[in-house]
Amino acid sequence: MSSRKKKWLGGLIAVAALIGGILWYQLLRESPAAQFASDDEHFKYGSVGVEAASGVPYWVWMVLPRIFADKIPDGKGYRSFGFIWEDGHETPIGFSRKTVGFPRLGINCGLCHIGTVRAADADHQTVVVGAPNTTFDLQRYLRFLFASAEDPRFNADRILEDISKLHQLSPIELLVYRFIVIPQTKKALLEQKRQLQWMYSLPDWGPGRVSPFNPAKVQILKRPYDGTIDAADIVPLWNFRPRRDFGLHWDGLNTSLTEIVLNSGIGNGASAKSIDQPNLARIQNWVLDLKPARYPFAIDHAVASRGGRIYEAQCASCHEFGGEKTGTPIPNNLIGTDRQRLDSWSDEAAQAFNSLDGYRWTYTHFRKTGGYVAVALDGIWSRAPYLHNGSVPTLWDMLTEPAKRPRQFYRGYDVFDQKDVGFIANGPAAERDGRRYDTTLPGNGNQGHGFGAELSDSEKRDLIEYMKTL
Repeated sequence: MSSRKKKWLGGLIAVAALIGGILWYQLLRESPAAQFASDDEHFKYGSVGVEAASGVPYWVWMVLPRIFADKIPDGKGYRSFGFIWEDGHETPIGFSRKTVGFPRLGINCGLCHIGTVRAADADHQTVVVGAPNTTFDLQRYLRFLFASAEDPRFNADRILEDISKLHQLSPIELLVYRFIVIPQTKKALLEQKRQLQWMYSLPDWGPGRVSPFNPAKVQILKRPYDGTIDAADIVPLWNFRPRRDFGLHWDGLNTSLTEIVLNSGIGNGASAKSIDQPNLARIQNWVLDLKPARYPFAIDHAVASRGGRIYEAQCASCHEFGGEKTGTPIPNNLIGTDRQRLDSWSDEAAQAFNSLDGYRWTYTHFRKTGGYVAVALDGIWSRAPYLHNGSVPTLWDMLTEPAKRPRQFYRGYDVFDQKDVGFIANGPAAERDGRRYDTTLPGNGNQGHGFGAELSDSEKRDLIEYMKTL
């Protein structure tokens, strides 16, 4: 090879190396995730390893509500979906920010497992760590992202124009966003919509509810949608040390907290490579002893004392730590609640999860059960609406004959009903902030668990007062 050709080849290699280095830096370089001294802050904002695998570009995410405001009818931006914001934070609780080439947002456990409560409509929200987020409407948020990606306005010119009003990208960043980041984000969102297209044909999940395993069966197990309905209430994350060996999830489909936590990380969008096991382990260790929030309003302890005797006689064997049946699945033919969530999980699904490979761990505890778990009732005041599908708005309604329970009400309003114990589910404010829940729709049934309906009204009030203390 001549000297001239060698120089040309060397120059080409140098240019290729330079371009490769720039692309690596702009797309793949990974900065360490932010670390938080407080477990509470880590739970709210720490990374579990989602960003590299499926994180949304931060600056793209920031401008979507401005570009597609017409797709959020109430004009509240991301707050419309029930996210919880704290002062001093640019993103809601449950979002982590990490640089993987460019700033990306991932989600974590706090998105679903931190709730809010207010005494009155004018009050500020009080954050309840570990409680279900009863205002968060995951399905509406996903639909917003998918609808935005389908819109012709989701293009580099428009998005970069709006980003420039918030942040100045460098010339190289502008090229990377224009030709790679924005087109790939659009492509990924449209692919996710294709995978979840089935959810458009089912009753809405609504605030405080998720589809916990049907997306996983499609996206992780790579199986076609099987036609089942699995929408269910978000569960609390606290007091797991006394729950050791309990059936987890509503039907007790697994008894290993470690497997559930790891699977949640994957379900949130982490990959086998990107998942942050140490950060997830930190959360797992913390929720072992995280205590449920105390009831934030006044309690009549004399009345509660009477209710405690009723609870011990009628409820404790199924719902008190140490109870004979607490933490075990109760056959659904005995409790008679809506069985759609139970039927959505099969022996085949359990075996498929236990056979997954490619991870640094193996699943061994997934199983099929024949009923719903008799759950411990710690912090029960903050877990309304009730039953596995959230079809009963208050504890008073839970102690009412199933046929007389409300057929329709509103979910997603976080002002508390201190008398009946639950979130206010009817009236103009509940209709304004909430979403209508119809118990006649498939998967939404409010039948079953009629225990306590035979009590007198005064006995029911005593029992409810006691349950505020749990």
